[in-house]
Amino acid sequence: MSGGVPPSKRLKTDVGGDDGSGSQKKLIVVLEKCSLESAKVGKEYVILSSDKHANFLKSHKKDPADYRPDILHQCLLMLLDSPLNRANLLQIYIHTTNNVLIEVSPQTRIPRTFDRFCGLMVQLLHKLSIRAAESSVKLLKVIRNPVSVHLPVGCRKIVTSFQAASFVKCSEIAKPGDDRPVVIVVGGFARGKVSVDYMEEEIRISNFPLSAALHLCKGDKWIRRGLGR
Repeated sequence: MSGGVPPSKRLKTDVGGDDGSGSQKKLIVVLEKCSLESAKVGKEYVILSSDKHANFLKSHKKDPADYRPDILHQCLLMLLDSPLNRANLLQIYIHTTNNVLIEVSPQTRIPRTFDRFCGLMVQLLHKLSIRAAESSVKLLKVIRNPVSVHLPVGCRKIVTSFQAASFVKCSEIAKPGDDRPVVIVVGGFARGKVSVDYMEEEIRISNFPLSAALHLCKGDKWIRRGLGR
């Protein structure tokens, strides 16, 4: 990658399905406080990461532990590969620590390697959208805040946290006969607690601390059972 804004790239769309704009999503996942910050290090723009840019971060009086874009990468890979997404029942939003809100199309296929993922995210932050290779469909796009204006009316809004007082089995989050979409807010960071002003319920789905990706994996599995999928 050369200096300046990265060259344009295009992603391939997944097979089948539309962009989901005409269908009601059953599960909406909001990945909150995700570390996704672009900076010029040397001659190129990069996504700052604790593993690769610790010295740069320390020199700018920033804590490397707060820069974990790999967590977002893991979460997106799991969610976009999930049966709910394949059935076009999932919508994903990313809210970064810099207050950037990103909408992820269900058709998106995120790069498997972390380096390629970071390159794509640099392009997204500079150009504000990523289009599909074979069409004009925007697979990733920066949208206006707050995320609450993009959520369906009447949906359940749930924040998951290990520190929550209320323990709820994942199978009880969505039940047959309840047609309300479920919004699950998960922290895309290594430490701390999610706190958003639009949440209605705060629950924990495990008696042990879980990574963000494992939180989502458990939730996806049991919500599918509740939906009869």
